[in-house]
Amino acid sequence: MAGPKDLDPSSSPRALLGAELRHAREKAGMSQEELGHRLFVSGSFIGQLEAGTRRMQMEYARTLDEVLGTEDFFARNCKAVARSKYPDHFAEAAEAEAVASAIKEYAPLLIPGLLQTREYARAVFRAYRPTATEDVIDELLGARLERARILDDPTKPLLWAVLDEAVVRRATGGTAVMAEALRHVTTLVRQHRIIVQVLPFSAGAHAAMTGALTLMAFDGAPPLAFIEGPSMGRLEDDPPTVARHELTYDLLRASALSPRESLALIESAAEDYAHEDQL
Repeated sequence: MAGPKDLDPSSSPRALLGAELRHAREKAGMSQEELGHRLFVSGSFIGQLEAGTRRMQMEYARTLDEVLGTEDFFARNCKAVARSKYPDHFAEAAEAEAVASAIKEYAPLLIPGLLQTREYARAVFRAYRPTATEDVIDELLGARLERARILDDPTKPLLWAVLDEAVVRRATGGTAVMAEALRHVTTLVRQHRIIVQVLPFSAGAHAAMTGALTLMAFDGAPPLAFIEGPSMGRLEDDPPTVARHELTYDLLRASALSPRESLALIESAAEDYAHEDQL
């Protein structure tokens, strides 16, 4: 297994823990696989901890302190890593997404969070939480828009999204909101910032009918897969499992419209929504 890249310990608490874990492991003369065996996890998981792509949980921190002789360093410091602005089921995936070199996503129902406009995201959060206060909605909205800032970089991460046609056809937030939301997506496509394909209804049964899927690749760390459902999510790091999800995504891309055809469909839908809003 390739070793993790060198990290800047000052960049984040997770980067600090990752750098310290790598140092302590190498000082103890252990490989990632050997340390993983002591924690009952894979060597890939240890590599992801060291690269800062996985959050260190308290159960692992305590064992690491015991195995590596670091007193209570990891137990004390993993508390800072545990704090997150995101829901528990999504927090670790969002943090990994922020350091990914490539993200491939299948969205069955909604425009992916990284591509949502303010008003589209507001409509989604209000639908999820119809009785929430405006302060709660604003807090969720702020976290989502901040998360999308990873696309401010002109080239990284590579983002490739396959949208089910239902994403385009469901008027989330109303026609004006949808027109703006779809135009935002097409603008990013025409700026060559993202790649988008639409999986049409005519494709029939497909490989990801069970729900949303996100694949993340990293520089110097193994890939991850995130499978999401209503208020739940599971981050997978087992290489055969991730490879199976990668095959699923490849099958989706093969069944979807080409990027050019997809752009034409999305732009046409945006125009239809804009026209409806003017009637």
